Amino acid sequence: MTAAEEFAALLTRCESDARVLGVILSGSQARAGAATAHSDYDVLLVVTDEADGQLSAEHRRDARLDVSAMPLHEFRTHALPGSGFEWNRYAFRDAKVLKDTADGLIAGLAAAKAQLAPAEAAQLAPAVLDAFLNSLYRCLKNARDGNMIGTLLDGAEAIPHYLTYIFALDNRVRPYNKYLAWELEHHPLPHPEWSYDNLVRRLAQAHSDQAPQALRSLLVELEPHARTAGHGRVLDDWGDDLTFIRGSASPH
Repeated sequence: MTAAEEFAALLTRCESDARVLGVILSGSQARAGAATAHSDYDVLLVVTDEADGQLSAEHRRDARLDVSAMPLHEFRTHALPGSGFEWNRYAFRDAKVLKDTADGLIAGLAAAKAQLAPAEAAQLAPAVLDAFLNSLYRCLKNARDGNMIGTLLDGAEAIPHYLTYIFALDNRVRPYNKYLAWELEHHPLPHPEWSYDNLVRRLAQAHSDQAPQALRSLLVELEPHARTAGHGRVLDDWGDDLTFIRGSASPH
């Protein structure tokens, strides 16, 4: 059987199994144009709490299918802040719910994981903006002192904070690195500075010996949007060091 045929057989079994409340397809097979010849089917089965542990025969992880089962009570909070599985949150972006309860419970829970609530984004954004500034500051000081490995490592650490911030400004979860280009092409961010063509090129520069200049330019473009979003205090709290970070003075 091909991977597609095995996946179809799994769906048929789940459709007739009352213990399975929901079937969620994520990963490349759920995203238009993202799958390659090497892509497997990533499937999460949401099962009744009473059936927890009963579908172990469906668990699988190989080159064709990656199938796991999760009881409903665990799925309710899975990947949300405080769950310990926040790293898995983007899996629900563009995920396809192929089986659901009559009231759409599984789709509703999956949708809540796929998007940041406004209050959540408002709390997250200032923190990751400050983290971006901190890593950028360290990168620039290393560059000043001729510490190339420190420059590159701190520059690399700045990027995830930067990406988390610009997606949080749009109430969105930062994509996995694998899907960043796909996300920017299929779901563009609202400002031209963060278009696919511009941002991917600049991020590549930020992972090279051009890191200090590239990261500084990302900050300069970011600052007006941060201030419009009400995060000027985060920037201003850096005092005179913000001038250095922008590129026009020496640090303390």
